[in-house]
Formats: sequence, structure tokens, C-alpha cells
Amino acid sequence: MLRVSLLGEQVIADDASGAVLTRSPRSVALVGHLVVHAGQAQPRRLLAGLFWPDSTDAQALTNLRRELHQLRRVLGDPPSLSVTGQDLCWQDTPSSRVDVREFAVAHRAALAAGDPGSAARHARAGLEAYRGELLPGLADDWVLAARAELERQCVELCDLLCRTPSGDPAAALAAARRRIALRPLEETGYRTLMALQAAAGDRAGAVSTYHRCASVLERELGVVPAEATRAALRRLLARPDPEPRRTAAPGLVGRAAELARLGELWRAAASGRAGFVLVRGDAGVGKTRLVTELAGAARAEGAIVAAGRCFAAPGRLALAPVADWLRTPAVQRAAASLDPVWRAEVDRLLPATRTAGGGHPTVDAWQRLRFFEGLARALTASGRPVLLVLDNAQWCDEETGAFVTFCLGLLPDAPLLVAATLRDGDPGPGVAAWTAQLRDDGRLTELPLRPFDADGTARLGEAVAGRPLSTSDRELLHAATGGYPLYVVEALRADDSPPAEGLAAVLRTRLEQPGPAAREIAGLAAAAGRDVTLELLTEASDLDADTVVDAVDELWRRRIVREFGGAYDFTHDLLRETAYQQVSPPRRWLLHRRLAQGLELLHAGDTDAVAAQLAEQYARGGRPDRAVAHYRRAAAVAAGTFAHAEAIRLLREALALVTARPASGNRDRDELAVLEALAGPLNAHQGYSSPELQRTLERSLALAESLGDAEAALTALLELWSSRFVQGRTVQAHEAAERALGLLAPGTSAEQGGSAHFIVAGSALSLGHDPAGALRHFELGAERTRGASSWPIGTRPDVHGPAWAAHAHWLLGHEEEAVACGAEAIALARRIDHPYSLAIALAYAGMTHQMRRDRQALGVVVTELRALCERYGFAYYREWALLLGGWARGGPAGLAAAQQGVANLKAEGSFARMPYWLSLVAELSPPEAARATLDAALAAGEARDDRWWLPEVLRLRAGHDADPVPRLRAAVELARAQGSIALRRRAEADLERS
Repeated sequence: MLRVSLLGEQVIADDASGAVLTRSPRSVALVGHLVVHAGQAQPRRLLAGLFWPDSTDAQALTNLRRELHQLRRVLGDPPSLSVTGQDLCWQDTPSSRVDVREFAVAHRAALAAGDPGSAARHARAGLEAYRGELLPGLADDWVLAARAELERQCVELCDLLCRTPSGDPAAALAAARRRIALRPLEETGYRTLMALQAAAGDRAGAVSTYHRCASVLERELGVVPAEATRAALRRLLARPDPEPRRTAAPGLVGRAAELARLGELWRAAASGRAGFVLVRGDAGVGKTRLVTELAGAARAEGAIVAAGRCFAAPGRLALAPVADWLRTPAVQRAAASLDPVWRAEVDRLLPATRTAGGGHPTVDAWQRLRFFEGLARALTASGRPVLLVLDNAQWCDEETGAFVTFCLGLLPDAPLLVAATLRDGDPGPGVAAWTAQLRDDGRLTELPLRPFDADGTARLGEAVAGRPLSTSDRELLHAATGGYPLYVVEALRADDSPPAEGLAAVLRTRLEQPGPAAREIAGLAAAAGRDVTLELLTEASDLDADTVVDAVDELWRRRIVREFGGAYDFTHDLLRETAYQQVSPPRRWLLHRRLAQGLELLHAGDTDAVAAQLAEQYARGGRPDRAVAHYRRAAAVAAGTFAHAEAIRLLREALALVTARPASGNRDRDELAVLEALAGPLNAHQGYSSPELQRTLERSLALAESLGDAEAALTALLELWSSRFVQGRTVQAHEAAERALGLLAPGTSAEQGGSAHFIVAGSALSLGHDPAGALRHFELGAERTRGASSWPIGTRPDVHGPAWAAHAHWLLGHEEEAVACGAEAIALARRIDHPYSLAIALAYAGMTHQMRRDRQALGVVVTELRALCERYGFAYYREWALLLGGWARGGPAGLAAAQQGVANLKAEGSFARMPYWLSLVAELSPPEAARATLDAALAAGEARDDRWWLPEVLRLRAGHDADPVPRLRAAVELARAQGSIALRRRAEADLERS
């Protein structure tokens, strides 16, 4: 049976197996047109002209025949599709399930039902079938018309379900919310939802619905809610008289030149030149207001506008602004049409379902780019111009900045503009880095905002005051406010006259205007540090729910807070800061603790989404023990979305709390747990050569040994080996490896035991020890970890072992075995579909082919390795590809590539195998440079005990000596001592020729 999905996605699949038969936009659209006109024969000429309007009639018919042939090849010959020489027709048959037809049947049945129960049942079935707009992403006239009609019918079902007494209030509430999402400018939906919420006893929710309605109407239409909607609010608040007037919001004053420039940038982006505009200036200069005006203009043009904000509060979530963008209904509808592989990446950030108390699956760092690509595809899936607003970018987390940079680089031709606001003088630590990259890429436009001059200040003042200002008032207003719009607006709202004091005093006056309950709630909201729900304010305050609702309504009317996505936030960060400063320190301590307790109550059983907030609130509320546990959980959640920088920040906060406690065994155990959690994100973010990672692992080892925790000590040693080895500290790495091997016990896991053998083999081989002994350890490591699901050293020994063992085989003179080992590693990496393991296998195979001096085989491997590293961002093995590819290519270009590879490795602090890499550079260099490079290779090998390749370096260096014999004899003796048969033979051959 066929399953044709046209609502919210575009796919035709096998209903039994779920296998996708086609996602071809043209094929699905053709079926969609026939489905929309089911039972009505569609002439071929009409379809050809509709789908290929720019082709001749003959060519359009040919195109239709070709498309129909392809469709029938994929779908077979479904009975639902009737094909004649003159026309095509879709018929409803048992062999096909079509969501549009199922919706139509349910819609008719609901309207024709004779009793409320049947009507509600059919309405629910219709809403279940309507998973989104028809053929998302398509904008042909026939699609738009059909889409509008289906949406109208869906609204009709929502209304029916809301007014039908079915005994299922939850379904009615869901239907009302869905109606609002479909028709956000129609007040009927808001009034219906308010009535249902009030009937369910959710007075707070009903008031929030009114606030959202008023905010949408003001932003989109510049009007206030109708009297019927305002009357509904009065009934909720038990106010017989008209509600207090909400403080008026002035229109945009001035900024004509800046708004025109934003318009130019938007038009360029909407035409297919993705870009980033950064509106920057002092606090209160009007950055957000200007970008809001651009957003309104973009919405009016039919673009998708998605808004996200950054917060200074440490309890933020990594990628929170991106999550806000993805929650935008238009983005969600379009993203539903993505292939499952990309939807799965979106689900990492916005899981459709979450198991209470469940953990996040372990993820490899290399998957981060695929994750980012999934998010980027979701944001642009609609095909419509998209404006992404990023407010308060000075507090932007590192991961959001990295994603924005990646997205614009991945989709340079997308109709996409990111408009960010940034407060001057207050950038976060990572903001300068990613904005600099955007600037270097030519994607960044900076738009500085300055305070108003005297005339602009006066015009804004008059707009806020609603009356002309005298000359003296104009002068005083500009002198007192400096032309900062926020200062002007808040000053006149506070006193309706030009201020005589500074901005801080004005904001304090504004916050003193509301009643006592509202002031208390303002302090509580400020302590939250970000947007906060009415439910949380009620749980955390001393006030009853009705009083909290009234207090928030007062703050909203005075424009001290605003509604945002079902929660409330201050209209400006300076207001939040002032409100927090007005709370006494002991009171703050209490508020933080209550907020933490309220969050735990509201998110009982699933605190992942608020783990960072809980940690911060408990830390500020004097409960470091609870804060540490939540910091660790928040870090795990962040790492699950590749937000390694954020995970590091959270764990550093936890570590600071733990180490501040008096020394004790419990404190040491807690510190060890935090350090163990910190090692993974440090490695993913900073690399194995990171000094901080090394310090973390060494401290972990010391704690584990002092606590007598052998398993933790073994874990630390395995990870410490990786850090030391990549840094070129070969002897110290081998010491760690031998200590790890000595800790193996009967209960040791196969993963840890196999990894211990692997690291002993790797460092022993690099030290120039017996290759045969190293080979035995490689084989044991691969055997014990084959099929393991986790790897303590970050790589798979069952792949990495054979790949590296190939070098031991080659040194022993086993050339065929060396090639076979490399091929085995590559085959296994392909079979398990693990790109990082494949990069390792290809890189080591490349070295094997270079040692064999097989340039042709090396070229094939390096080509694939380079593409893989570019695709997934494997920086370390990208340098291997540069070096090996440079050697294979030869000439000046090859030398430049190899030199760049060495420079990159040194810059990253990666000195392992440096004598080998330098020898490749020397082979490509002129004689004088070659001598110097080989001398450097010898010095590096001796200094770092990286001795396995030194016989070859000596052999090459002998070629530049007047008398090569002494150095060649030294090469032979060193190779013999190391058991390196292949290198000894090379040196002996040169010695015989000398």
C-alpha cells in the first residue's frame, strides 16, 4: 500500500515498511495536484502547461511523459493513478493512503455528524491528518489556493472541536492553540482559548493569552485588541471598569538612513546572497527597536521571521537562540519535509519526546558538522526568504556563533539574513572570534548606532509624551539623556517631564511606580535572569496565583515586562539589572533558592532542559551540593548537542564549588567525578595537545590513586597517554601505558583492557622498541575491543590497531602483511560507517604507502582522506593529508603543502611523528634546506624520544655528507638495535653503493 504524505511534508512511501519511494519535489507535486482534484480527470495539456510554463507545448508534454514514466517506475502501477492518452486522474482506492484525502473525509464527516461525540471524534481525526501546510516549500498559484482552502477547513475543525462538548478539555485547548497558530491575527482564536483556559481554572494562562494577542496585534497591525477581547480580560481579572490603559509604544522615530541600509541588506539576502548584519551601539541606543522594524517589514513581504535572544545569565542553554528559531511555526512546518536523517539532527536540539530522567546518547565530536547541517537545512527548508534575529549577541554562546558562521558558509546562496544586535564594550569571550571570521568571509556588515541629536531626541520625546515640548524642555531632555532612546522613553514614562537625574535613577523610579505585589514579582523575575513563566513565578513567590497574575499584568501594561513565547521578560536588560539591584542580598539568596525549588517542582522527572538554570539558582541560593549535581547534568546535556565549550564552562563552575569545600574524601570523590566529566569536552574542543586537558587528567590520576580507585586511575591513564603522545612526550606516554597495563584485573572491561594493549603498542613502536612486540599488543587490543560500543582513548582499537600495526609489519619487512592490515582497517571502518575511524584508517594507510614509496596508491588514499577531513572537520588528519599529499605531488606546490602541514601541527602542539614529517619535507627541499630540515628532524627525535624513523632520517642526511659512510653505519646500527628490518635494508643498500 502506498502512503502519500502532502501535509507538512512531501514524501511517498510504502505504508507497510515505511521505505521512502520518492521525495522528488516534482513527482510529489504532480501527485499532489491530482490528489487535490481527486476524481476529476486532469488533461495532459493542462498539467504540462501548469508544471512547465516556460517550455513550448510540445516540450512541456514531453517533460510530463518523462515525469510520469519516472513516477510509475518508482511507484509501480498503483490503481489509484488512472492514466490515459489524454488525461490523468487520482481515484481513492484501498491501495493508497493519502493524508489530504483522509483529512477531507474527516472534515466532511465532522460537519455532517448528528451528535457531539461523533463530531468531535471526526474533528480529532481530521486534525491528526493535518500535520502541516500543503506541500511546504512550494509556492505555485495552484498550491497556494489549495493550501488556503485546506487551512480554512482545518480552522473550521478547530472551531468545531472547541465548541463541541466532548468531555475532553485538553483536546479543545490544543485545538484552540492550533487555531491561533494557523490564524495569529484573528482575535476569535485568542478569545476562545482564554475562555477554555478560564473554564479549566488556568487564569494565569488566559491572561498570558491576552498579552500574546495584544503583542501580536501591536507588532503586526499597530492596533489594540477589540472591545470583545478586552472585555474577556476584564472578566478574568474581575474588573468591571475598563482596564487601565497600557502605556503607549511610540513608533520608530528617526533612523531613516539606518533602516534604509537594513532594507538594502535584506533585499540582497532575500534575492539569494546570505548575509549577517550586526547592529551595534551602546546600551539603550535603540538596536533592538531598529531590528524589530526590519522584522515587521520582512513579515509584511511574506518572509519567515524567527527571533532568538541571548542572556547574560550563566544558566543559559547552549544554542538556545537556534532552538528559538527552530520553534517558529513556519520553520517547524517546513522542517517536517526534511529527510529523516536531517530531522534526527534537529531532534538532538529539540527532542520530540524525552524519556524522564534519560540520558543523551553518546556522540562523537566529528558528528557536530552533520548536526549543524541538519539545523541549517531545517531553517531554510521552506525556500522562502528567512530573517533570523539574534538579540544581545554580546552574550551569545560560542556554539551559536559557530553555527551561524557554519550556516552562512554552507548556504551562501540561501535567501537568508541574520540580523544581530550587539552592545558595544561588552562582548562575550567568543564573540570577537566568530564575528571576525564572518568579516573575513565577506559576510558581515556592521551598522553602528549613535544617540540622537537634539532634534531627534525632541521628536522622540514628543512621540512618547503625546504633546509638544517647549524649547527649554527639549534642551533639558537632550542634556539629561544624551539622546539615548531608552533613557528618553523611560524618563518620560516615569514622570512625563524631562528628567533631572541619571538613567539609573529614572529606571528606579519606573520600577517604583507599580504596586507592592508587582514590585515583588519584578524582583523575583530579575533573579531568574531570563524569561520566566507565570507558573514559576507563582511557585517561587509568597503570593497567591491570582495576585501573581494581577502583578504581571500590571508590569506588562507599564511595559516593564513583555510576553515572549508564553513567558515574560523585561523589556530591556537594564531594567532587569536595576530590578535585581533593588533586591537586598539576603532577599536575593532566598529568591534564588525558591526559584530553584520551583523549577524542580515544575519539571519533576525531567530537569534536563532547566539543568543549567537549576545549577545557577542553587549556587546563588547557597546550595553548592545541589548546584554541582545540576552543573554536571547540564554539561552532559550540552555535550549531547556538541556544545563542548558550554559543557566546559559549566563543569568549571562545578569544579570551583567543589574545590572551595574543606578537604575530605567526599570532596575528592566529587572533584574526581567533575574532572572525569570535563576531560571529554576538553578533548573535543581543544584537542589532545591541550595543556588544560593534560592538567585535568594528571589531577584525576592523582585523586584516583589517593582514593584507591583503580578503575578511575586506569581511565585517567588511558586518556593521559593520548594527551602525552600527541604532544610528542613519548617516554611519558609509554610510562602511562605501562602503568595502565599493570592495572588490568579480571574485572576490567574489554574496552579498557584492549585500549591498554593498544597504547602500549603505539608508544613502544614510536620509541623504537621491538616492532614484533608492539605487533602482539596491537593484535590483543583489536581482538579485545572488536565490536565495542565505547572507546576510552577516543578511537576504535579494532580499526586503529590494524591501521597502526601495518607500520610494525612494514618495519619488520612484511610488506604484503602491511598492505593487508591497512586494507583491513579501511574495510572495517567502511563497514561500521564511522567517518572518524575511516579517516584514521586512510591516514595510516597513506603512511604505509609512503613508506613503500608507492605514490599512485598514496594519491588515491590521500584524495579520499582530504575530502573526508573537509567534510567532517578532522583537523589533525587534515594535516596528514597535506603532508602525504605534498610528498606524493612533489615540486614547489608539494613542498609548500608539506611545509604548511608541519606548521599546522606545530601550531596545534602536535609533535608526535615530527621526525617522520620533517623527513618528507626534506625530500622535497633544495639541498641546503634539506640538510637543515633533516638536522631538525634528528634533534626532534632525540629530544622527544620519537626514535622509530631516525634510521631513515640518518640515511637521508648521509646523502648530503661528503663522506656518507659514518652516518650510514650509524643508521644500520640503530635500525638493527630497533629491530627495524626494512630501514636497516635501506641503509645497508646505500652503504654498499658508497
